[in-house]
Amino acid sequence: MSTVADLLAAARARLDRPDPVRAAELAERGAILVDTRPGWQRAEEGSLPGALVIERNHLEWRLDPASDARIPEAVDHDVTWILFCSEGYSSSLAAASLQDLGLRNATDVDGGFRAWKAAGLPTAPG
Repeated sequence: MSTVADLLAAARARLDRPDPVRAAELAERGAILVDTRPGWQRAEEGSLPGALVIERNHLEWRLDPASDARIPEAVDHDVTWILFCSEGYSSSLAAASLQDLGLRNATDVDGGFRAWKAAGLPTAPG
């Protein structure tokens, strides 16, 4: 039997989790930032300018290039997706789920939105 801590550790063991500064650099080179936080959290904490907003419960359907519900950016399995949640916990599990779909470049930001904001990177009011 596993715990959620075990599940999180297993997910993170296969992710190359960039810190916020490196995530911003990757985005400048074409990676797509995805904010998975629910609306109430974005309203409370702020938003990521330029990031796609896809809440966690829609993520796999929107980013899987084989899905009828995919977004236009989901062109193939080589897209680099960088996920955000508030602190980098649920986004790690989500990134691992995307990797299970074959999206091998999916990852999340170490520390999530709060680390991004603390690093002084661009944010906007919620």
